[in-house]
Amino acid sequence: QVQLVESGGGLVQAGGSLRLSCAASGRTISSYTMGWFRQAPGKEREFVTAITWNGDNTRYAESVKGRFTISRDNAKNTVYLQMNSLKREDTAVYYCAANQYFRIDTNYAYWGQGTQVTVSS
Repeated sequence: QVQLVESGGGLVQAGGSLRLSCAASGRTISSYTMGWFRQAPGKEREFVTAITWNGDNTRYAESVKGRFTISRDNAKNTVYLQMNSLKREDTAVYYCAANQYFRIDTNYAYWGQGTQVTVSS
C-alpha cells in the first residue's frame, strides 16, 4: 500500500504561485508513475499532469501547459507540482495519485486526500 499526503495548498492571488508537495509512505514510489489531478466544485475530477517513474516523460493538460511543472525526488519519496501564473479557474482541490503504469485518466491505484487551492482575483 502507498499512502499519499498532499501539502502546500492555500489562498493565492491571480498571477501568483504555489508549490504543492506529495509525500509518500508505506512503499517507495520510485517505480510508480505519479500524477496530479484536480476537482473544482460541481465538476468531475480531471487530469492535470503526470510523470514517469524516472522523470523521463511528463504530460500536461492543455489548460496548465507552460504554467505548471511536475517533478519528483525519489530519494525523498516526494512529488511536487509547481504552479505559476495561477488563474481563478485553477481553483480546486488538488490530488496526488500513484499508479504502476503511466496514464492520463483517473484510473490510478492510490490517492491522497487532496489539498485546497483557491485563486482570488
